[in-house]
Amino acid sequence: MADSGTESGSHGSTEQARLRRTLGFRDLVVYGLLFIAPMAPVGVFGTLDAKSDGAVALVYVAATVVMAFTAFSYAQMVRVAPMAGSVFAYARKGLGEGPGFIAGWMAMLDYLLIPAVAYLFSGIAMNSLVPGVSRWVWTALAVVLTTLLNLWGVRAAARVGFAVLAMEIVVLLVFVVSAVVVLVRDGAQRGWLSPLTGDSGFSTTAVLGAVSVAVLSYLGFDAIASFAEEVTGGSAQVARAVLFCLVLAGTLFVAQAYLAALLEPMTSAELTADPGAQGSAFYDTVDAAVGTWLHDLVAVSKAIGAAFAALAGQAAAGRLLFAMARERRLPGLLSRVDPRSGVPRVAILIAAVVTLVAAVWAARRDDGLDHLVSVVDIGALTAFVLLHASVVGWFVVRRMEGAPSWWRHLVVPAVGAAVLIAVIVEATGSAQVVGACWLVVGLVVVLAQRGRRGVAP
Repeated sequence: MADSGTESGSHGSTEQARLRRTLGFRDLVVYGLLFIAPMAPVGVFGTLDAKSDGAVALVYVAATVVMAFTAFSYAQMVRVAPMAGSVFAYARKGLGEGPGFIAGWMAMLDYLLIPAVAYLFSGIAMNSLVPGVSRWVWTALAVVLTTLLNLWGVRAAARVGFAVLAMEIVVLLVFVVSAVVVLVRDGAQRGWLSPLTGDSGFSTTAVLGAVSVAVLSYLGFDAIASFAEEVTGGSAQVARAVLFCLVLAGTLFVAQAYLAALLEPMTSAELTADPGAQGSAFYDTVDAAVGTWLHDLVAVSKAIGAAFAALAGQAAAGRLLFAMARERRLPGLLSRVDPRSGVPRVAILIAAVVTLVAAVWAARRDDGLDHLVSVVDIGALTAFVLLHASVVGWFVVRRMEGAPSWWRHLVVPAVGAAVLIAVIVEATGSAQVVGACWLVVGLVVVLAQRGRRGVAP
């Protein structure tokens, strides 16, 4: 079923443009959790604490709910279009060729830059452990090593990724147990409910503004859908993996944010007044409350885990470029599949080069991380809005599956899109400008392709 969908969905697909089915449910979960990273809040904890007036755990509860609507729509559309490209393929099905390209184009901004952020996190963490080596060197080294793994093959990368994921989860459990011991022994630095209500009053606007940053921690569960052509259990397996990853990640994020907020010696107001302390707030909290040994353990785990989160993101970016090229929306060279490894080698290399340039550029600047983080969300959030629209378009407007379920096919995607739009509105002005410019470029490409096809035989 999925194979026929792959061929019918690609204009003139050939054998070399097909991917191998080698992934199981566990492999999909590994890729999803690797991209998300179980300890993703570590890098943005201080920023979220400051932005939300201390209600950092509530921010992750709200972000999980926001992403749950998106995950549900992914589960609906992956059954309709079980192929590489995820949101690009879904929007083509539900909305048409033009909107499909724009969805893929906006997702590309996310898939190319999120790995750059993860590589930079890895470089920063390693530089904190080995200050004598510049963080841009560590960043570049992480790009090279994980790219080689991706080129080796999807199964090989999944095996190594599973070991890294297990290490991250063990370190997270060590943090949780250590935090609980300290809280029982010494008590909390803030009120026990403050991670949910704020430490200086509650502000809905502040929480929503922080959610626009917190969704960065979740971006990656959707990348599972990019491997739909390489899974052995069909589209239902992909849908299950998407939902499972989101629920598990949300639970882990809320728990660690809650515990870290209780241990945080600085108030959210003090963090707001000292932006330089926000990036290392989680590490500083662990160091002060538990000890340097846990600080170093978390830093090593973050360095390795972030690099492998980037590995999963780079793999997903390669599949997106491959899918768009196969549909003749990008240069055909990107649709080639390596006969030995079974991966889209050229697409992965192009994604790696773009990511390397962005990551090293950011690593060489003091404000590089802020610049990257401020723009990566916009592409994904815009693509998610088009995903929700494609559910309505396919099931309700076009009625391609018979009578629609008004709850699953209209209410959920409509609410999901509305919440995402609210989050986009609360994003930073610089992120909105970059997103708008990227969108304009995509629209120009669509018009140029349409004009070219109009004169073509």
